[in-house]
Amino acid sequence: MVVENLGVSQRRACRVLEQNRSVQRYEHRISTFQKALTRRAVDLATQFGRYGYRRITELLKREGWPVSHRRVERIWRQEGLKVPRRQPKRRRLWLNDGSCIRLRPTHRDHVWSYDFVADRTHDGRKLNMLTMVDEYTRECLTIDVERRIRSDDVLFRLEQLFVERGLPDHIRSDNGSEFAARAVRYWLRSLGVKTLFIEPGSPWENGYIESFNGKFRDELLNGEIFDTLTEAKVLIERWRQEYNRFRPHSSLGYKPPAPEAKTDLGPRVWKSTIYTSESLLKLTKGVV
Repeated sequence: MVVENLGVSQRRACRVLEQNRSVQRYEHRISTFQKALTRRAVDLATQFGRYGYRRITELLKREGWPVSHRRVERIWRQEGLKVPRRQPKRRRLWLNDGSCIRLRPTHRDHVWSYDFVADRTHDGRKLNMLTMVDEYTRECLTIDVERRIRSDDVLFRLEQLFVERGLPDHIRSDNGSEFAARAVRYWLRSLGVKTLFIEPGSPWENGYIESFNGKFRDELLNGEIFDTLTEAKVLIERWRQEYNRFRPHSSLGYKPPAPEAKTDLGPRVWKSTIYTSESLLKLTKGVV
């Protein structure tokens, strides 16, 4: 600016301003490696819009890029990508019956937890989703998507999972009618599976499934418009497989919950392989 406005030489301007001429003539050059790294980091951030720079760093490392999270963070800020805000601090969880502190999972299939998530298709009709996770591995065991899910639907899904994976020691849930129904409680008790119901109005006591549901809504439901029930089932199952096999999980050292997980059993099988609907009715007869 000084050279152009005053019409003086660059040498004289640098001498007057006491600036080294090498600084004035320096041209920032970006290496080919840095350009390729930036391009790949932006591509991953575009593909996985709700991942922060630490998860993107883990994905880059999987692909063989020799990078640290600090380098990716600089690219993140340089390219104007949004860094997710830190979650606010919460008070310590007190020891209510069945709370996360009272009974922490210690091994695979120790504690499962399940809950419902609601959404709508584009025509305004309701979608009900039953989500279930293994609290120790963080693996999503199933996401059932239907217009309406009742207690017998919960029974059939549990039955399929029991056949596939074996029986868990405990199942944690809220006190919803689908989970606290007499048939469900009696059936689980007859199989030796203990039920843990959280305190009413205390969703933080079911923290693992609440955390999963938050990721599920943030990374998929808030960004997708479902036109039909079938479309919702396909896209949600695809996201579930990605969550289990690919998505870096911070509490697992940025590894996926179940990289070698088998494909789910598929659509719900209405004919029971352990108890038919008639036998369930007989089992629950006379139960108080």
